[in-house]
Amino acid sequence: MDLALSPEELDFRSELRAWLADVLPEGAPQKGKNLFTQSRDDTVWWQQTLNEKGWSASSWPVEYGGTGWTDAQRQIFAQECGRAGAPTQSPFGHTMVGPVIYTFGTQEQKDRFLPAILDGSELWCQGYSEPGSGSDLASLKTKAERDGEDYIVNGQKIWTTQAHWADWIFCLVRTSFDGKAQEGISFLLIDMKTPGIEVKPIYSIDGEHHLNEVYFTDVRVPVSNLVGEENKGWTYAKFLLMNERIGIAGTDIIRSGLNSVKMMHDHLSETAGESYDQNTVARRYAELGVRLEALEMLESRALTAAEGSGESMILPLPLKLLGTDLQQDLADLSIDILGDSSLPRVGYGFGEGESGNEPNIRARGPEAMRSMLSGRASTIYGGTSEVQRGIMSKFVLGL
Repeated sequence: MDLALSPEELDFRSELRAWLADVLPEGAPQKGKNLFTQSRDDTVWWQQTLNEKGWSASSWPVEYGGTGWTDAQRQIFAQECGRAGAPTQSPFGHTMVGPVIYTFGTQEQKDRFLPAILDGSELWCQGYSEPGSGSDLASLKTKAERDGEDYIVNGQKIWTTQAHWADWIFCLVRTSFDGKAQEGISFLLIDMKTPGIEVKPIYSIDGEHHLNEVYFTDVRVPVSNLVGEENKGWTYAKFLLMNERIGIAGTDIIRSGLNSVKMMHDHLSETAGESYDQNTVARRYAELGVRLEALEMLESRALTAAEGSGESMILPLPLKLLGTDLQQDLADLSIDILGDSSLPRVGYGFGEGESGNEPNIRARGPEAMRSMLSGRASTIYGGTSEVQRGIMSKFVLGL
């Protein structure tokens, strides 16, 4: 695999950098936001901004509104967005349910849902996990019973990110209790405004509200909202999870985080005193940078792997493992650099104020603490690391 950028790719990168600098100048309120910190308005603004440029779904086929970019261009786009501190595209629409719809959905479903995903007019959330059904997803109990031209859905989903502002939820539901657990699952698209749906907030350890419980009580869903065949939803779920686990590596977020760490170090190292070990920080920073470079190379392999090949099925597993571990280690380094400035009530207003264009780095401590705390969950969501290692040991190592 040739990792050197071609002249055309270098031109593409230059175009991206210029455009990102124009739409996200220093001081832009959306700059530096991510999936867990940005608002619905931030999310919609970024999706609409990308859509106006024709870049809202970089990996989709052109016939469905995609960019037609090469794999290298897609990776350059993700890297440059990370460097620019761009907000995160909500993955539930363009990365997860969108590809399921254009691959397995009816023409009516494609016409109805894909344009609204592209332009950000409708946002989605993911109805997979349930109390007692996380990594063992096939044990889910939310059921959908056929009643004429509707399904009647009853059950509960949990850890549902952005359900409190989502317009739609794609759900795995049980339509049969016969045979193997995986054989009785179907994939439904459900309007969040449907009577019988109740959303309750879950506040995570970082104090943020991005997680929710979702309850379904006699919720009527048109049969026309079934994707693919009844009882074949496990196939579509696995397809979706492969897409999720490539994106969940978070190389763009990690790249942005490395830039922030360097800025923290540059501003603090000269005034931190003898207790600040610059050599240790430099070594840890270099190690994280090398790990990120290796992860980006692995991501390139996953993106270019032939459809249905062994690599296309296996590579997303180590991507998720390596990426989430790296995110946690990067957050730990940020906390170690900031020290007591990262404490929630000490950080704000601590140290020097801003002067001219100089940022008050110490005042960023609470945000670093928030990132570290929320990142504790990254090795759980999207497939618990311990379970992923078990899958890899079986299918990769043959143990």
